[in-house]
Amino acid sequence: MLQLVIFDCDGVMFNSLEANRHYYNHLLHAFDCPQMDEEELQYVHIHNVRHSVAHIFRKHTHIPPATIESYRQNLDYRQFLRHMTMEPDLLPFLQQVKVRYKTAISTNRTDTMDTILDTFALRPWFDMVVTALTAPRPKPAPDGLYMILDHFQVEPKHAIYIGDSEVDQEHCAGSGVELIAFKNKRLTAQYHVDDFLSILKLPPFQNNTSCCTKD
Repeated sequence: MLQLVIFDCDGVMFNSLEANRHYYNHLLHAFDCPQMDEEELQYVHIHNVRHSVAHIFRKHTHIPPATIESYRQNLDYRQFLRHMTMEPDLLPFLQQVKVRYKTAISTNRTDTMDTILDTFALRPWFDMVVTALTAPRPKPAPDGLYMILDHFQVEPKHAIYIGDSEVDQEHCAGSGVELIAFKNKRLTAQYHVDDFLSILKLPPFQNNTSCCTKD
């Protein structure tokens, strides 16, 4: 019986591709480097910031990584939030699942996740949030999912993860948590959906008619 619903952030809760484009291109521009190409954009969209910065600056070895990180740490992320679009049915979905299941986020975001949760007033809807800063290893390692499962004392078979990338696919495979592929039919997953409210029609949600006890 389903007890726990876990969300990815980018590409699932939010269409954040343009926010990532502007953020990482801003970093490159600050050091007089050319903008990202398409491959680099797709990379930063699914990887954590440490790996993403290393990837886009890999050809610019004359710039000390510590200098880039110092600039990044002092950059106000709020200016990029206008480029993020929350999925239109995320809140209606959360309103229905929150009364029945525990909810959590496992994301490769780091120090920007708190800003997003507060700006979009999403913090009350989630019982736990694990980021690349708080997990021992970022996705695709299963560490974040293990932390969430351990916290709620829920077995993998009683949890489900909503993700959109191969990183999420591997994240689930390593933990035994079933994946719902969100807007990505190329992923190997038990279920594929194009919006949140369609998830409510899936067997794990239809077969669970009782409410879960919240901690």
